[in-house]
Amino acid sequence: MKDFRAAVAWTGDAIEIIDQTLLPGEERILTLRTPDEVVDAIRRLAVRGAPAIGVAGALGVVLAGDDAAAIERIASARPTAVNLRWAVERVLGAADRRAEALRILEEDVEACRAIGEHGRAELEHARRVLTVCNTGRLATAGRGTALGVVYAKAEAGEPVEVFACETRPLLQGARLTAWELQDAGIPVTVLADGAAPALLARGDIDVVIAGCDRVAANGDIANKIGTYALAIAAHHHGVPFYVAGPRSTLDLATASGAEIEIEQRSADEVATAAGARVWNPAFDVTPAELITALITDVGVLRAPLGPAIANALTS
Repeated sequence: MKDFRAAVAWTGDAIEIIDQTLLPGEERILTLRTPDEVVDAIRRLAVRGAPAIGVAGALGVVLAGDDAAAIERIASARPTAVNLRWAVERVLGAADRRAEALRILEEDVEACRAIGEHGRAELEHARRVLTVCNTGRLATAGRGTALGVVYAKAEAGEPVEVFACETRPLLQGARLTAWELQDAGIPVTVLADGAAPALLARGDIDVVIAGCDRVAANGDIANKIGTYALAIAAHHHGVPFYVAGPRSTLDLATASGAEIEIEQRSADEVATAAGARVWNPAFDVTPAELITALITDVGVLRAPLGPAIANALTS
């Protein structure tokens, strides 16, 4: 994989991010120097993806200094992804906050590499990959989680192509996944979210790989809206459904998916007739029984997922 600019980086006194609201038309770098700029970037999805917003939040604590109110605004900027509050609290508990924030960034880069390698070994014979949302270098400090597996396969010389659901309502798949895969020279086909079951029915997909914003203690996962439907369709058609994410996304404090707070986005993000009401959840929950395995930086976790997750976090 060729060199790329990181989605989130530290300059020494500020955070630099790629403004993902402008892609694919323009690749603009934003410099964040204040906690409120960090909060705004996270909320409007200028920086997005659970690992990436965790890193941004960790670095945001450094910018906030001793301003407890600003730190809480960062931690609560988006509620579903566990990485954000996890990273903020980890930095708060460190004697050297700057060093700890940079350690979180470096760990995410390494986690992405390890996820890619574990996934490549697990899916050696899978060539046609279906995914949802964006889980690559734009969603992490490294090269990605679910797409990290794709990049690892490409680097190993294994044939691989991606079918990317466009992802409603902000088109992260059509705008971001397609952009970064084309940039990496990996074949990509974009499809409407509702077309995914028909594609699976044709037998044209070897594996589905999704990312995750939170994994509950029992193995239920929260991910971008549409993931649950994709898992149901994959199960019906006998296609393996994998979820990829770093160990930091595993949350023993949340017993099941029913306890995960699901972020509701603005109605303005969904085009509608005047006066019509809008229900616009950013995420949905996929139950553990629909998941073939979790691909993490510490290995592939298999059913029963609850004990496997507990062991991964305590070993």
